[in-house]
Amino acid sequence: MKAHYDYIIIGSGFGGSVSALRLAEKGYSVLVIEKGKWYQGKDFPKTNWNLKRWMWLPALRLFGILKLTFLRHISILSGVGVGGGSLVYANTLPKPKSQFFNHGSWSGLADWEKELNPFYETAWEMLGATENKIIGDAEEAMKKLAVEIGKEDKYRSTKVAVYFGEKGREVKDPYFDGKGPTRTGCVACGACMTGCRHNAKNTLDKNYLHLAQQSGVDILAENEVQNIILIGEEDGSEGYLVSFKKSTKIFSSTKSISGDGVIFSGGVLGTIPLLLKLKSSSLPKLSNKVGDDVRSNNESLILNISLDKKKDFSKGIAIGSIIELDENSHLESVKYGAGSGFWRILMMPKVSEKSFFLRIIKLIFKPLSDPIGWMKVLFVRDFAKQSTVLLFMQHLDSKLRFKKGRFGMKSSVSSGVKPTAFIPEADEMAKRHAKITNSKSVAIFTETLTGIPSTAHILGGAVMGENSDEGVIDKDNKVFGYKNMYVCDGSMISANPGVNPSLSITAISERAMSKIVSKNQL
Repeated sequence: MKAHYDYIIIGSGFGGSVSALRLAEKGYSVLVIEKGKWYQGKDFPKTNWNLKRWMWLPALRLFGILKLTFLRHISILSGVGVGGGSLVYANTLPKPKSQFFNHGSWSGLADWEKELNPFYETAWEMLGATENKIIGDAEEAMKKLAVEIGKEDKYRSTKVAVYFGEKGREVKDPYFDGKGPTRTGCVACGACMTGCRHNAKNTLDKNYLHLAQQSGVDILAENEVQNIILIGEEDGSEGYLVSFKKSTKIFSSTKSISGDGVIFSGGVLGTIPLLLKLKSSSLPKLSNKVGDDVRSNNESLILNISLDKKKDFSKGIAIGSIIELDENSHLESVKYGAGSGFWRILMMPKVSEKSFFLRIIKLIFKPLSDPIGWMKVLFVRDFAKQSTVLLFMQHLDSKLRFKKGRFGMKSSVSSGVKPTAFIPEADEMAKRHAKITNSKSVAIFTETLTGIPSTAHILGGAVMGENSDEGVIDKDNKVFGYKNMYVCDGSMISANPGVNPSLSITAISERAMSKIVSKNQL
């Protein structure tokens, strides 16, 4: 590493990767600090039973790519590693509908739909977006569901960051005129979310980060930022001292490095705890809005386990199809690769009563309604092959606030309706899908017992606003109160997109970096 950098980026997900490449192209020296590990190809687990490589839980010496976080009002799945959420996400790159651009704290700050349009196009190109070309049993079931509910014209294949090419054949870089790494045609194993072992998934280390390194960007993995101290002036105009230490060792000394600017790109679960910590210590001028306006996609995750052993719902890509149910709601079918049955140990029958007492009663009696069927579900041989995760998402808002707690972050309801795991529209779609696939519906135990919903799309907490009373950052992603400080990750998302947010994070980060002048123009 150098002794000093123009910019230090904390996190290597969609926002951090974009920032690293674009700043390097403008002539700046850049360091990316990532708490997760480098994972490539055969480093990924074959199935999610390999917890050491799949789950991030340092207390148990697990340093994988998926992190589970349980809070009072939400359970969160997030990615860890060089490439951030791209390592575990389901490749899907949908552009939100107009509602996203016209509500929330950023509404009115710009004509977002028009202004972001070229950056969405750039994001699609950089991430190698293309329409899913593999139709398996999971996609066929979704087609039948669309026909049954009269939404056949609203069914479509997803736009995904996958290189299809010729199955299993390695080719020279097909995206960046030979500057990128070799790629291999997708083998339709369905294991996108446990890490692509076949070099077909367009993760960030295959595009933005790969090109950034060629442009001189340094990436420091397995280190977590602990503190940021001002150098000189109170507004940060003379730079910052960033301290960090090893994230994969029990005992590690703290090191520091200086930078003229800092970009927070650790995702909601990385950026918000760090900003809350800094606000109470070295960066007191941070907005009081830090941690506020946290959203999910108001989503529901229901697993349908089929009793039809002739079907294989694991074949294809992680999310190959989507149905637009109405102007506010979407349904996607999600899959894991064969053998990945870890989630089965956390599942209970899906029960949707708001009353805890009634839920427990139903939970007891539901298996008795069809004991043979539920026994088959319990002992299903390959959980992934016979299960479909139904991901239901809505534009509708419910906002949380994250604060520092004695044992980490704690959540409270900020405004709107309290998030719930019981969404009638989602339950109805799951019932219809279950009839088509001869399935039983289950959900993660925290939802059944507590009603707390789960999300893979936690957003907000450092939203845009007209001033520091309304947001943490301005419309160009600059942090209020400090010079050369930005937020470029999911915590900047200032409204509910209602769809998978990776593309929007990429596009908004592209726009933010376009506002920074080249170093030779300073």
